[in-house]
Amino acid sequence: MQNLRGTNQKGFTLIELMIVIAIIGILAAIAIPNFISYRDKAYCQYAESDAQNTLTAITSYFAEGDRTSTPTVANLVALEHLSTNNAVGSVSISGASNTTITVTVTDDSTRCPRGSTYFVTMGGAQGSWP
Repeated sequence: MQNLRGTNQKGFTLIELMIVIAIIGILAAIAIPNFISYRDKAYCQYAESDAQNTLTAITSYFAEGDRTSTPTVANLVALEHLSTNNAVGSVSISGASNTTITVTVTDDSTRCPRGSTYFVTMGGAQGSWP
């Protein structure tokens, strides 16, 4: 009798390939939502970082000379105290130099799950999302 299938045939069966594809699909179904969640939380961190960098720039601004008025973001950028290269949103400063200064960062990407606006007060312990 002659063997119709050669004895040296190598390869995977259809069932083995289907099982591998199913395993990859399950892993992707678990990993992709987690990745999206981590990426969205990173936008929150960018906004918080922008606010803290702005407060540091304000502190540096007041440390020089006889500056007594509250700076604007444009002033801080022009004096090279603040870089807006990595900014995720718009930054605004409110308050007077003899009162409480508040930095507000608006997340323009709208991807932060905590909200779109982050507030931090100079001298405050931590900022807040509304």
